[in-house]
Amino acid sequence: MSTRNTRKAREAARAEKARKEAEARAWFAPKRYGLGSGLPIRWQGWLVYALYLAAIAGCVALFQTGTTGARGSAIGLFLAVSALVLPICAHHTRGGWRWRWGRTD
Repeated sequence: MSTRNTRKAREAARAEKARKEAEARAWFAPKRYGLGSGLPIRWQGWLVYALYLAAIAGCVALFQTGTTGARGSAIGLFLAVSALVLPICAHHTRGGWRWRWGRTD
């Protein structure tokens, strides 16, 4: 019985250490209220934001060309880039994405 408890304690300690290391490597701070990522806290987060903004600027430029095919492509590209960026932000947010109620959370 004693070895089972020590094994569980070691596993719990490893899991806690892994969680703390993952939080130390987070690219984004969590939002204080609501769901999602806040501002970037590491250079990788700022790079993700800069690349996303550049892609959105490209979508806007493509949308403003006026042709129907270009507008459809711009909307499709916007949806694809957003679908790529959201999971990256969710994965690299300290504590993950969950609903937060301010300082108590």
